[in-house]
Amino acid sequence: MAQGVAWAARELGVPATVIAPESAPQTKLDAIARLGGTVVKVPYERWWEIMLTSQFDEAEGFFVHPVRDERVMAGNGTIGLELAEELPDADAVLVPWGGGGLFTGIASALAVLRPDARVYAVQPETGAAVTAALEAGVPHEVEFRPSFVDGAGAKVVLPAMWARAQPLMAGAYTVTLDETAAAVRLLAERMRVIAEGAGALALAAALAGQVPGRKLVCIVSGGNIDAVRLAAILRGETPD
Repeated sequence: MAQGVAWAARELGVPATVIAPESAPQTKLDAIARLGGTVVKVPYERWWEIMLTSQFDEAEGFFVHPVRDERVMAGNGTIGLELAEELPDADAVLVPWGGGGLFTGIASALAVLRPDARVYAVQPETGAAVTAALEAGVPHEVEFRPSFVDGAGAKVVLPAMWARAQPLMAGAYTVTLDETAAAVRLLAERMRVIAEGAGALALAAALAGQVPGRKLVCIVSGGNIDAVRLAAILRGETPD
């Protein structure tokens, strides 16, 4: 998301400031800088407050929310259009959940074109707020800890996103860090695809064997993983 904003700003000839949590991997920050974006790192709690309020008073300009912006969700929805056209017989679609914008965009498109499609959210065990919200019927805070799966998982589902996503959701799956690392490793070794932790969540859920259906679509949503962590995974380890 941040790289997309930085690229668009460069094309338009305007500056872009990206607010990132201090735990963000350096590979993401470097990519933003290469595209001309300015990165401001803040503690996770401050970053989460910005996500809730859509405000960052220390910078001027138009605030683009990475999750709740309807145009961002519409852009994500083009993935759903492609799935409906290219894989109309898919039994289920698995989508990593960071804040819900990717899931809501894809699921909204499929709800129109493939209303029988089952779309599931996937989160890491380190921040399984979607599973908790489904069980309780409403969003509420869960235990959250940072991990190498930095692009997904949260301590609570944003209420505005819950209202949009819940009617579109067939269910949610939670995967362990070991399962996620194994999925990253499989993608690299067998498919020659480099996925970050969040990008491998959908495959990890599919490999766990709990998703109903024979033809499953896994959304691999990003490849921004630090080389040190990737090397550890390829050695058979699970990074912090």
